[in-house]
Amino acid sequence: MLKKIFVFIMLLLIIIFVFFLNKENKISEINLKNFSDFEKTITANILEEIKKSTYNPPPLINLEKEVDSFLTSEGVLQYTNIQRYETEDLPSLTQDDTLDEIAMKRLEDMFAKQYFEHISPQGIGASDIAKEIGYEYITIGENIALGNFKDDQILVQAWMDSPGHRANILNSQYTKIGLAVKKGIYENDEVWIGVQIFALPLSACPQPSKLLESTIKDIQNQITSLQNSAEVLQKEIESENPVSKNQIKSYNKKVDDYNKIINQINALIVRQKEIISKYNIQVDILNKCVKG
Repeated sequence: MLKKIFVFIMLLLIIIFVFFLNKENKISEINLKNFSDFEKTITANILEEIKKSTYNPPPLINLEKEVDSFLTSEGVLQYTNIQRYETEDLPSLTQDDTLDEIAMKRLEDMFAKQYFEHISPQGIGASDIAKEIGYEYITIGENIALGNFKDDQILVQAWMDSPGHRANILNSQYTKIGLAVKKGIYENDEVWIGVQIFALPLSACPQPSKLLESTIKDIQNQITSLQNSAEVLQKEIESENPVSKNQIKSYNKKVDDYNKIINQINALIVRQKEIISKYNIQVDILNKCVKG
């Protein structure tokens, strides 16, 4: 009888030992890093918005009234580029349809609302119109003139004789120009308004890859989703105290699932780091271009 009792006790001890050994081995497989470690996401140096600059010298007014005047945008462009070449040996500005549209909107608004300023009574200027129609630029400038200038050459020369307007015409950073000239009624007089819009468009600088930017964001979304799943499993694992065979089996299954998720997160973080590194190189190139 004592022998049977001894054998029974030994078998029971073996069962208990195997039970705890199995549970301990599974627990040791859990990555016990603080979960906050996986919440430390990698953020790309994504360029949200370039610091834009605007230069608007004081408006130019020609008070002469008894002048037979006729202006054209083609002539203003021609003499503007002649001044750039002959004065500073600068490349010609290329006429831009969108900048032409901005120039005409500015001109027509001044006639319609009877003001002659770079900013309308409603607080709208060339840069606001550019933003409204989706023209992306690094820097933008505006020259405006009102009066009866004899011809295009005289108008451009008047701007050149004014330090601020001259600086716009001879700005080596600008590559594009928009033009508008038109006769209308201003304060009961028939006069011309001329508008030059200068710009260095954002497209002049190499842009970071939209595909890389999108991939970085997609990976981040995957990481966040997996983090949420891992957090739920971790809380369930930490709250359980399995005793029965089925409970232990369920517990170990959750541990395996948790470890798989953690491995996926770590792999995604490594991949994201590599892509962000490539993307940030492109952003640095763009920033250097913007700074000139």
